[in-house]
Amino acid sequence: MYTTQNEEDPKTMRRQTPRLTGQALRDYAASLLAARALSRNELRARLRRRAASHSEVEEVLASLSEYGAVDDARFAAHYAEARAAEGRWGKARVLANLLARRVDSQTASSAVEAAFAGASEESGVQLWLERKFRGQDLRDLLKTKGKFASIYRRLRTAGFSGKAVMGVLKRYAEIEDPFDPADEDAESDVL
Repeated sequence: MYTTQNEEDPKTMRRQTPRLTGQALRDYAASLLAARALSRNELRARLRRRAASHSEVEEVLASLSEYGAVDDARFAAHYAEARAAEGRWGKARVLANLLARRVDSQTASSAVEAAFAGASEESGVQLWLERKFRGQDLRDLLKTKGKFASIYRRLRTAGFSGKAVMGVLKRYAEIEDPFDPADEDAESDVL
C-alpha cells in the first residue's frame, strides 16, 4: 500500500535554504572565493543555487570582475603555472582540468601554453617517474611488455605526450619493441 508523505512530519520535511539577495549574495560570493579560487562559471553556478534571481548573480559577478576578484585569465594562468611547477601533470591533463572547471577553451589553452613554454616535457616525464617509483630500479620494472604498457598508460593519463613518454621509457626498457603492431590490431578488433 502506498502512502503519501506527511508534510508536517519532521523526518520527511526538507530544510529549505534561504534565497540570498543583495549584500547577502555578495558576502556569500566573497566567502566562496576566500575558501577556494573559482573560475567565473564555477562561481556563477554556485551562486545560482542560492540566489533569489539570476539577474542578481550577474550583477554580483560584474561587480566582482570590476574589483578584479573574478578573472578567468588570471585564474587559468595561476592554475596552469602551479601544475607545471609541480610536475605531476602534463599539458593535456592541465588543459582538461581547466576545461572541466569551466574556463573558456581559448583562455585555458593560452594559459597552458604559457605555463609549459620553458619546460621540457621529457623532463616532466622523468620527474613523474622518479617520484612515483622512488627507490625502485626502472630497468627492472620495465622488463615486461605488460608493465611497460601500464606505466605508459599512466603517463598518458597524467597528460604527457606519447612521443615524450616513449622517449623516456625506451631509455630504461630492455625490450626491443615494446608495442607490437599486431597487438594493437587485435585490440582494435575487440573495440
